[in-house]
Amino acid sequence: MRIPADSLSDDALTGIIEAFVLREGTDYGERESSFVTKCAEVRRAIQAGRAVIDFDPSTETVNIQPVDG
Repeated sequence: MRIPADSLSDDALTGIIEAFVLREGTDYGERESSFVTKCAEVRRAIQAGRAVIDFDPSTETVNIQPVDG
């Protein structure tokens, strides 16, 4: 189930982004970036429509996915 970012409070969106960035195995390319920089990059991707927030009701988990295309 897709969750529109603008339907979330800023605190909720920040929490989702931070949890996503903190997950092991999240790849940001060849360069190392700070936690704050990574969170800002993910937020920009969501705001620009390059990434979406998905909620899986069966596992009650939230994930951020890149948009195909």
